[in-house]
Amino acid sequence: QVQLVESGGGLVQAGGSLRLSCATSGVPFSSFRMAAWFRQAPGKQRDLVAVITSGGRTNYADSVKGRFTISRDNAKNTVYLQMNSLKPEDTAVYYCAADSEGNGTPNYWGQGTQVTVSS
Repeated sequence: QVQLVESGGGLVQAGGSLRLSCATSGVPFSSFRMAAWFRQAPGKQRDLVAVITSGGRTNYADSVKGRFTISRDNAKNTVYLQMNSLKPEDTAVYYCAADSEGNGTPNYWGQGTQVTVSS
């Protein structure tokens, strides 16, 4: 059974930093073609934040470019999201997702971790 478990969320002041982690189990992490972070604020749709391919290519939402960094450690079966210069508008539930089928659509999701940025 494949599981993705996020951790690292919490409450931080504007301008602060957090690092989210997503630990995977059930299949070798290296088998995921793509891993990504999404977020969903109350009353809003779930949006893509950052994505990293198995080859290490990354892409970011415009709203987080230059502030967030996605990375992966296949040996630790973990994907990370380093978030710096946080803003109140970054407040959301953050979800880890992964695509094992190579079609660009996540087929595995974590349960989410809350990030709250106070002004």
